[in-house]
Amino acid sequence: MSVEVDVLLQEAKESIEAAQNYRSELQQRLHGLNQARKQIRGSSGQARETLRKHFAELQAAATRLLAERLANLLTEVDTIEADSIKPLDDCQSLIEHGVGQADELLREGEAALRCGLGEKEDKLGSFTKKAMHIQLDSLPEVPALVDVPCVSAQFDDSLLSLLRDRVARHGAVSSHPPVQIEELQERPGSILVRWCKVDEDFAAADYRLQYRRSGSGGSQYEDTYIGRESEFLVLHLDPHTDYLFRVCARGEGRTEWSPWSIPQTGYTTLAPHEWRSGTEGYILSSRKNIALRNDSSQSRCPVLYSKAPTYFCGQTLTFKISAAGQMDRRDSLGVCIDSESEEESLQRDQAVCISTNGAVFVNGKEMTNQLPAVTVGSAVTFDMEVVSLFPISNNNTSEGGNFKLRVTIGSGNREVVFDWLVDQPVDCLFFGCSFVHSGWKVLVF
Repeated sequence: MSVEVDVLLQEAKESIEAAQNYRSELQQRLHGLNQARKQIRGSSGQARETLRKHFAELQAAATRLLAERLANLLTEVDTIEADSIKPLDDCQSLIEHGVGQADELLREGEAALRCGLGEKEDKLGSFTKKAMHIQLDSLPEVPALVDVPCVSAQFDDSLLSLLRDRVARHGAVSSHPPVQIEELQERPGSILVRWCKVDEDFAAADYRLQYRRSGSGGSQYEDTYIGRESEFLVLHLDPHTDYLFRVCARGEGRTEWSPWSIPQTGYTTLAPHEWRSGTEGYILSSRKNIALRNDSSQSRCPVLYSKAPTYFCGQTLTFKISAAGQMDRRDSLGVCIDSESEEESLQRDQAVCISTNGAVFVNGKEMTNQLPAVTVGSAVTFDMEVVSLFPISNNNTSEGGNFKLRVTIGSGNREVVFDWLVDQPVDCLFFGCSFVHSGWKVLVF
């Protein structure tokens, strides 16, 4: 009997646990539904506000443009009217002056005819002289109606139909943006952002990536990349800090950008790569990720190491050359097990590196394979992965390493792949550089 009770109790416990898990899963789905509903309603509200604002601005701009055009046309009418009326006014003044002279002459002539015989000869003589002076046969020319302006206004009847057609196609409402963020991958002091098209019919010419700190009320999105690539490494990020990322695209032959993707939150737990302060011959940037070789010494080639072993296998380490000095075969860019060596180059044991002339060194020995020479704009990358562990024994320690790393060094459009044997298992490595001559400037990320 007790066995049956125990079985029933066990089944009851399992059922209760299953019910709890089921309820938890349902609650999570309810939360997901609420988030989806919130996104739909929130984005719809924003879209309405954007549409109202845009069309209000468009309407105000159109009203302003029409008012300006009307004012210009009315000014043209005023100018034509003023310029055309002035000669008519001048002609009218001349005619009115002639009418006044003729009236005065008529009065004098009638008076001369009515006067007595004694005065008639003098007055008639004076009247005759005055009539000859006025030139009664000279009349001003009045323009015919066909020769004076007849002002009218004309309009292109197609404007309204064109406007109606353009307005009917102006603006669009979409339920999904054509591009979405696909992956956020943490890197030391940075995040690699990858995105992809979700609308296969959309032909993208350029992409635009923005980011901002999450939870900062006054923080605004800022552009970090515009181009044709579908991934970008966002640098100079603070570890353990949430950042929001969004991306949009611009279609072929278009000037406007598509709607933004749904913002995605990302953060990095990895400390940024930094150069070590205080190394002779180098000046560091404020973030300590850029080093400048600032003096030149033929007798000594100091190595600048990283502040800490922040390079982990499975990551990509990049050296970006932003300024170049004179090459020397002793120059080096690479990674190493330790940073206490007194050697003046990374061309030594327990290190792999590339020289500025493209030569590759493993534990101080030059490989036969060679990469392109390092110049301004070059990006040298190091990728490493653990291949195998060898058992340690007294018989094989003298033969070399017991820990194998597969190393890929890339420069330009070429790369070299080889296995690096080291004496002890390592999960993190130092990086470093050395230059004989001044002028070299290196960004590490």
